[in-house]
Amino acid sequence: MLGRRSLTLGLGACLALAALPAASQRRLAKFERSILVIRSGGREHRFSVEVARTPREHSQGLMFRRRMAPDAGMLFVYDPPRPVSMWMRNTYLPLDMLFIAPDGRISRIVERTVPLSEENIPSRGTVRAVLELNAGTADRLGIKPGATVTTPAIGR
Repeated sequence: MLGRRSLTLGLGACLALAALPAASQRRLAKFERSILVIRSGGREHRFSVEVARTPREHSQGLMFRRRMAPDAGMLFVYDPPRPVSMWMRNTYLPLDMLFIAPDGRISRIVERTVPLSEENIPSRGTVRAVLELNAGTADRLGIKPGATVTTPAIGR
């Protein structure tokens, strides 16, 4: 038979295990921040972006996030530029993915990606960066392939 102390320790251990995901989240990368401007259709659209540069930051991205401000995003920077493939593992937010060519132009847009999907989303060419925005943002703002991106994060 368990004594009161054993039961308390058992409950404490269970509570500690339940807290592990939150503890793990404290080890998540903290991202550099930058301003990014997209020029499309004669208009400028400003975003405050978090910048993922390292493989660790790339693999984390927007995982585990439940919301993102309408004017926010995540910019994945690749140096040197290369073909890339993205996915939505552990990503709860539906997103628009904007693939940015080395010249700073948007080469491809994949709208309204499926949360938690492990389907590969390829760049279909060499890119300098990938910008993730809330789903529907590209359509709402009229952002199309060929639009230009300016941000200190990619030296443009």
